[in-house]
Amino acid sequence: MNMPKWLHIIGIGDDGLESLSAATRSVIEEAEVVFGAERHHALTPTLTGQRRAWPSPFNALIDELIALRGRRVVVLATGDPLWYSVGARIGHEIDPAEILYHPQLSAFQLASARMGWSLADVETLTVHGRPAEQIIPFLGSGQKLLILTKGQETPIEISTILIDRGFGPSRLSVLAHMGGTDEVRFDGMASNWSHDVPDFHTLAVECIAEAGATPLPRFGLPDSAFVSDGNMTKQEVRVVTLAKLAPRRGALLWDIGCGSGSVAIEWMRAARDARAIGIECRADRRALAVQNALALGAPGLKLIDATAPKGLADLSSPDAVFIGGGLTRAVFETAWNALAPFGRLVANAVTLEGEAMLIALRSEFGGELTRMAVSRAKPVGTLSGWKPFMPVTQWSLTKGGRAL
Repeated sequence: MNMPKWLHIIGIGDDGLESLSAATRSVIEEAEVVFGAERHHALTPTLTGQRRAWPSPFNALIDELIALRGRRVVVLATGDPLWYSVGARIGHEIDPAEILYHPQLSAFQLASARMGWSLADVETLTVHGRPAEQIIPFLGSGQKLLILTKGQETPIEISTILIDRGFGPSRLSVLAHMGGTDEVRFDGMASNWSHDVPDFHTLAVECIAEAGATPLPRFGLPDSAFVSDGNMTKQEVRVVTLAKLAPRRGALLWDIGCGSGSVAIEWMRAARDARAIGIECRADRRALAVQNALALGAPGLKLIDATAPKGLADLSSPDAVFIGGGLTRAVFETAWNALAPFGRLVANAVTLEGEAMLIALRSEFGGELTRMAVSRAKPVGTLSGWKPFMPVTQWSLTKGGRAL
């Protein structure tokens, strides 16, 4: 028998109770306990239920809610509680069968209406509680962004990112208190933004590149985009490697011997919310990876000071594994056993010994072997000639449902 829906997560607009339907308003007025931020409580002054602030740390909210199971409980959110909001977090911890969601117009819907933008053609992002650098992969000439912000400093942070990457002419609009009596809008350019804006707002960005700027592609970054010590997976090989790893939303990559982080960073840029853990024992290379991750919009890259296979213990199970160096049978077996069913493993080798290891493993486990030889045209005096890179042998395979 299903438990009745005792927990109501209600989105509320800037006009407070007036934004709610009669049925939703009845639910909130009859609640025994009402959770919300200070602004939510200020928008609902007539409620008689016990008021509780969101606890700190925020994870404690789940424990408080579970302790109230079976009572009439409301959690107040802004707009759509399942769009970059508290509703999704609660739904991961409490059975959704016990929850009834009451969405209102989201900040993104309101902002797109104010801007006259088709929401289907806009990238919707949040930097609330997250590094602002994560917007970087979405920058492109003509691209429109709607961003949930973390405070009045966000437009300056975003402007700095835009200017540093050749998007100084981009147009910015701050939209605050949408739908309420205090609704206000501020417009300007990234290159000279100077408005003082309310803490709680949505930022609209129309990306415009400077003349002569060369915006980076979302996928297949040039080698020059990375700082490195020269030992990195080159662009042509990196693109093939990423294609075999098959990035997808929310998936986790182990990058074993990640060096300056080029494969892990491309993985994170290639799919929304993609995650990566880089295992690298050299401090100088980890420092390069941190620098690249921030500059290229992958601030969530997690780096571990360790060697494989020992450093792989206790890590979250990956959806894909890349072994860019230091391949041994023990490293392969540890990674293969940890890999999620139907996950992808790709290993590259440039030495004869590494190639021999790949050939031996392929004869036992199957998969595909590919040999890539890349040459680039370089000056030879006043003429040009081909400069070859070391050939790369690549082994890739997909895991079925079995472990070793």
